[in-house]
Amino acid sequence: MPKVLVLSGDGIGVEVTEVSLDLLEIVGEKHGIEFEFEKAHFGGSSLDVHGVPVTEEVLAKAKSSDAVLMGAVGGPKWESHEHELKPESGLLALRKELDAFANLRPAVVYPALADASSLKREVVEGTDIMVVRELTGGIYFGKPRGIEDMPEGGQKAYNTLVYSTEEVERIARVAFDIARKRKKRLTSIDKSNVLEVMQFWRDIVSRIQEAEYPDIELDHLYVDNAAMQLIRRPKSFDVILAGNMFGDIISDEAAQLTGSLGMLPSASIGKGAIYEPVHGSAPDIAGQDLANPIASVLTSAMMLKYSLNEDDAAKELEQAVEAVLEKGYRTADIYQEGTKKVGCEEMGSLLKAEINA
Repeated sequence: MPKVLVLSGDGIGVEVTEVSLDLLEIVGEKHGIEFEFEKAHFGGSSLDVHGVPVTEEVLAKAKSSDAVLMGAVGGPKWESHEHELKPESGLLALRKELDAFANLRPAVVYPALADASSLKREVVEGTDIMVVRELTGGIYFGKPRGIEDMPEGGQKAYNTLVYSTEEVERIARVAFDIARKRKKRLTSIDKSNVLEVMQFWRDIVSRIQEAEYPDIELDHLYVDNAAMQLIRRPKSFDVILAGNMFGDIISDEAAQLTGSLGMLPSASIGKGAIYEPVHGSAPDIAGQDLANPIASVLTSAMMLKYSLNEDDAAKELEQAVEAVLEKGYRTADIYQEGTKKVGCEEMGSLLKAEINA
């Protein structure tokens, strides 16, 4: 029985997560999966109830669960709080507790939504990319770091880009394993022409491929060229592997190809697994039945696939999303003239109907 900790979070997180839970129950019944869902406060809602963005009890429950399914957190209500008492600090604590070192960000351009992209349909239609980003190392966490006074006057600031053999090996294996389940192509992004640590990265990725994944086609791109090629020929990419900073940038660029953040799922995996939609809590539309639940539904599909090994059930959710979009139904964020605008609840009902058809 898969044990899933549900942290709906704040704002529209609550609404979209409820849609996902309903759909998970339906596909679970069809595929003989009996979920054990446990809900808890997290982020702003935890601050309101417990005075902290995440409690030690919730962190312990997360460690003992097969997966954590999240909604978005945050909102203006808590923006004036000091850093440790902001809703987002709970997410950082959760990632650290579960050693969630690999961030998975798919970017899929559905045919029905290709015109919503900022690029031409013929360029983006059919794009299906998975960005695998190293999440707990690199320049964001390297030491020494800081700002200090200089003897001759003025100041200097510095950050350290550092990766160990173990850090590169483990993220590379995650990316290769995912590529093996897809089209067996992996592009590793670096800046090895000017940075020793990136040559180190490239050498290790190449060694892992030769020794453990000879069936995977591997190519290397400098990050500046990769950014250009992602716009020029997005359909040619399958799995993209990148360090923390480069992955941060490239995953957002890939996301823009799809046309809406309301469509984008993500996962952070390591010793545990956290599944969360990319979009924010959107407090301005919370409780008004205007949210797009599709990112949350696709996030649930990722959970089924990558943590619970329920590929068929995951495919049911993905196919339901594609079918509803093909029939012209849209929430406000992806609405275009000539399509049918629906709310969060109705979108959930339409997805249920597709699964039950």
